[in-house]
Amino acid sequence: MARVPSLAHLVALSDDTGVIQHATYSVPNRSTGYCVDDVARAFIVTLQAAEHPALRAEADRLAGVYLAFLHDAQLPDGRFHNFLSYDRRWLDEAGSEDACGRAMWALGYGARYARRDDWRTLCRVMLERAMPAVGTFAHPRASAFAALGLVHARHDAPAVSKIDATLDLIARDLVERFERTSTPDWEWFEDILTYDNARLCEALLRIGAVRGDAQSAYVGRRALKFYESVVFEETTFVPIGNDGWYPRGGERARYDQQPLEAAAMIDAELAAFALTGDAMHHRYADRALAWFFGENTRGAIMVSDGGCRDGIERGGPSGNMGAESTLAYLAGALQWYGDLLGLLFLIFLLAGAANLATGGGQLF
Repeated sequence: MARVPSLAHLVALSDDTGVIQHATYSVPNRSTGYCVDDVARAFIVTLQAAEHPALRAEADRLAGVYLAFLHDAQLPDGRFHNFLSYDRRWLDEAGSEDACGRAMWALGYGARYARRDDWRTLCRVMLERAMPAVGTFAHPRASAFAALGLVHARHDAPAVSKIDATLDLIARDLVERFERTSTPDWEWFEDILTYDNARLCEALLRIGAVRGDAQSAYVGRRALKFYESVVFEETTFVPIGNDGWYPRGGERARYDQQPLEAAAMIDAELAAFALTGDAMHHRYADRALAWFFGENTRGAIMVSDGGCRDGIERGGPSGNMGAESTLAYLAGALQWYGDLLGLLFLIFLLAGAANLATGGGQLF
């Protein structure tokens, strides 16, 4: 699992407009068109992939296509369209809050990590235009997605105070939701566990880290601990299924399990590991990644040629490999791989420092 993943299926799903939403088996289903949700994910994935020399040329080419899509999708008020038909017609007046939040996540990531100066500048301009929309969000996941972008954008932003004010707004909202809803046996932000659950924890953990906000970090850790108790059955990651979700006091749906849940869990656990240094979080991230490779309730291998099956249903894994699932796998694998390399490098440095301290000679 430590090998850099292939971009082959992402390339197959992509054209000079964006990434096609769905596939029939591994064949792109052009009739489903494109959406900002997936293109935002794809932009982040290709910027991650561009860090690896073997993937860089293809990743840079695709990233340019995806950024152009996001640029075209942004409305004058800073929000975004979401759905574009295959013949390049926008199908909505404005997209969902989630689509706007995911676009902001991608732009914040691009403002920090895009390899071209002009791309980083464009990402910052577009993100600043979008920020006022956060104050109108009614749904916590949209705010969490936006926060994940803003914590990255903050690193090189000329207007850090504006970003910090928006992050504080998001943190207050998530903490207040948690305090209103949480009880000793249900430490969560809502009365139901639905989709992309771990992103709520991750947002607070990352805000806590970048802002030095102890309360956000504390609530993020408490919520993540509760969520771990729900989705880990011994060593197996069992995400909440979308066939009924998990309402408070009700029955927990085991199917259909979605790849985006595993990707979100990887990121949240690695954020917790970075904040606390607790190795258990890294082990949980390993278990979430293993879900893609057969460590799941069906023993199903979800990944093939860089693509990922669309979920695990009651009868077994889906035969289709669309954009959302493929990008979830690629994002999770690239994040885990990059974190592993960083961890190994840190161990190398610490071992070298110890060697120097005991008179063992030079580090390099």
